Amino acid sequence: MWVESFSLQLESPLSTARGQITERRGCLVGNDAGLGEATPLAGWTESYEACREALEAAASDDVSPDPEATPAAAHAVELAGLDARGRRTDKSLAALLRQELGVSKSVPAAVPVNATIGDSAVEQTVEAAETAVSAGYDCLKCKVGSRPVDEDIERVRAVRETVGDAVGIRVDANGAWTEATAETAINAFADLDVSYVEQPLAADALEAHSHLRGRGVDIALDESLAEVSIETVIEREAADVVILKPMALGGPLQAIRAAAIAREAGIEPVVTTTIGGVVARTAAVHVAAAIPDVSACGLATGSLLAAELAADPVTITEGAASVPTDGGLCGDGFAELRR
Repeated sequence: MWVESFSLQLESPLSTARGQITERRGCLVGNDAGLGEATPLAGWTESYEACREALEAAASDDVSPDPEATPAAAHAVELAGLDARGRRTDKSLAALLRQELGVSKSVPAAVPVNATIGDSAVEQTVEAAETAVSAGYDCLKCKVGSRPVDEDIERVRAVRETVGDAVGIRVDANGAWTEATAETAINAFADLDVSYVEQPLAADALEAHSHLRGRGVDIALDESLAEVSIETVIEREAADVVILKPMALGGPLQAIRAAAIAREAGIEPVVTTTIGGVVARTAAVHVAAAIPDVSACGLATGSLLAAELAADPVTITEGAASVPTDGGLCGDGFAELRR
């Protein structure tokens, strides 16, 4: 297995409650005919340094990285294996994953996606929402949490007034609020028909998250899944929705298994990226396509990058991401990245 580092700049900084994201560092890996990507993200996965170390150890010792300790590295190695298997059998990654889930229905041609709107002032937020809706998106996710809650409520209200009732709105606080602040926000968001609030509280605040449920806005957990298992989230009755990042869970197989467990418990899975490169993003599209009747997912993140590793085999049209049909990730696509 070979390992090659890369760095990708964002087109413009993405503002979140955790700070600005300006660069994404990661590694491509290759094994036989397969290709994988590890793009760690602080707060969800191991550090870039730990990821690189785990991948180099895997390359020299032929031992798979531990998905609990180094999930991004494990994602890369697992993805490379699945890509090689799909290319050998001429089955798309989504088809392989549906096979693992025991789903006999055919893979959809596209999956719905939401547009992500950064944590900017009201005017910029509204402008971004208008642009997304004009491009065909019918679901928006607004970043909140870096400013006073009253300002966030005003931002979301302005978006709702601008886009109308037919467009879905989600908000993502990245764990920035106290329980009292979250209650204030949720009470206001219920009147604005916000579908869910993502990670309103700290990752380990499962009991407090459970107290926020049932107020007219669903509670979605994201960062919490880097701390505890999906089974623990279910046991603690802490979420209505779970945000599944294949990179943070240790690979596509772990992501679809978590989705199946969530669905069985009546919790809706949503697949998102860690704002990685085109290889990981394509894999995330396949993961979403493997989940029957998946809700709009956070997969339209390629436009956030100033440059890419290779041409994108996925197109985003009218708020939906196309699903590649060739074997593995995209058949002989990404040829320039393979060795």
